[in-house]
Formats: sequence, structure tokens, C-alpha cells
Amino acid sequence: MASSPLPAAGADNEPIAPRILVGTSGYNYAEWKGSFYPEKLPAKKMLPFYAERLSTVEINYTFYRMPTDRLLAGWSEVTPDHFRFTLKAPRRITHIARLRVCEEIVSACCGAAQTLGAKLGVLLFQLPPSFKKDLAVSDEFLGILPPGVRAAFEFRHVSWHDPDVFDRLGARRLALCVADSERMTTPIEVTAPYGYFRLRDQGYQPDDIARWAETIAAASAACGEVFVYFKHEDEGRDPNSLACSWTHSPRRRAERCRSPAAHAGPEYGHATD
Repeated sequence: MASSPLPAAGADNEPIAPRILVGTSGYNYAEWKGSFYPEKLPAKKMLPFYAERLSTVEINYTFYRMPTDRLLAGWSEVTPDHFRFTLKAPRRITHIARLRVCEEIVSACCGAAQTLGAKLGVLLFQLPPSFKKDLAVSDEFLGILPPGVRAAFEFRHVSWHDPDVFDRLGARRLALCVADSERMTTPIEVTAPYGYFRLRDQGYQPDDIARWAETIAAASAACGEVFVYFKHEDEGRDPNSLACSWTHSPRRRAERCRSPAAHAGPEYGHATD
């Protein structure tokens, strides 16, 4: 079983609570106009609007195209310092090469991501559902990742949900992506000093989100940062309500659950599974 990282300690040797960042998979959805985005908000202003209200986003664009330095710099420029981007690794790595013989594209992907600097959260490597466990392949792939990279692995075939896999990730301080959907739920294993959760069921009720919040807080108590991403909803439910449901204390609820209309500042403001 993967070992858990030791919690950071504060001045009085009390464990420091992890920073939990909540966001969605993607942000550029016309369906959100009227419920989250103002009706007439231009697409180019969606990201800064989103980033004023949520703390992170999982970018699916990078699954299909290698981002340019200019694009990443532009994203960084219009978001606040505390904001974090997760980039989904190119399908050329996960779905075409299937982690084999892909040193060049891995190097290019990790190098491009560094353009985000401190705003880079995690690189997500999402494997196809048909890709069964292959420890020899995964061992070789983990060995080519640059030192210090923060990466999460979403294994969508149940054969990967195995202590041997968790131990290998833990030994390299890389995260298991804990994903929950109608089809499958990943075992709740935290294998890195950061956590990564994808909550994909579109039928979550407030009580479900509250239970997940408790589960994640307990499992990730030793982490520095924890990334939590919900699936976008086609009917346009206000994603800001996710942060509201996530927040427990009345004080934090008041801070986080401001509607776009009440939010001070300028009027700012696609993903697969």
C-alpha cells in the first residue's frame, strides 16, 4: 500500500489543513450563459470571469492540441495569482502511444506546461478504458517523467486498481486520480503530497457533495493541495453552486457563495469525460 505523506506542521506543530481547490472540467460553455455567465459575455472574457469565482480549472483542449507558449501565457495573464490550471496530457501519449515510446512528446508537454509557472496545478494522464494494467509499460513511463513534475493518473480499467500500482505511484510521489462516475469509482487512495479527484456523476445532490467533501478532507489531510473537478453540466447549472455546496462553515460559505450579480468587479466572464 502506498505510504501517505507526512502532514506539514504550523508554528505550534499543528498539521496545516490542505488547500482544497474546486473547479470544473472546462469553462467555455455557452450553456452556462444566463446561469453563471452573463448572457452577452464574449467568449474571450469567460476565463477571467470563471477564475474570479472558482480556484482551478481542468483544461481538455490540451488533450487534442499541444498548447503554445503564447496561449498559456495568455491564460495566465487573465487569471489571479492564486488560480491553478490542470492540463490533460495529449492523447498522443495516453491513447495513441499508450505510454510507450513517447519521450519526445512527454518532454514537449511538460516543457510547455512550465509556461504557466506557479499557476500550473497538475498534468492529468487519462488512460482509455480498454487499456489494461501493464506494470512494465507504466514503470518505464514513470521513469521518463521529469523530476518534480506533479502528475495524476486516471486508470479507467479496473485492473489498474491494485496495490502494486498505488505503491509505484507513491514511490514517485505521483497522484492516483480518484474518479467517481455512474460507471466506476476509483478506490480512495492518496499516493502523493497532493490529491486529485474527478467527480463525474451529474446527479450529485447537496448531501452527496457534502459527503465527498468529508471523504476528501479525511483522505487528503496530509496533502498540501487537493484538486477537485466536477463534470460540466449541459443544462447550465451554475458551477459556482458547487463551491457553495462544498463549503461547510458559514463564514466560508458567505465568502465563496456570492452570485455573479453580487460579485464586485468587471463583467468577465469543452470537456470530455
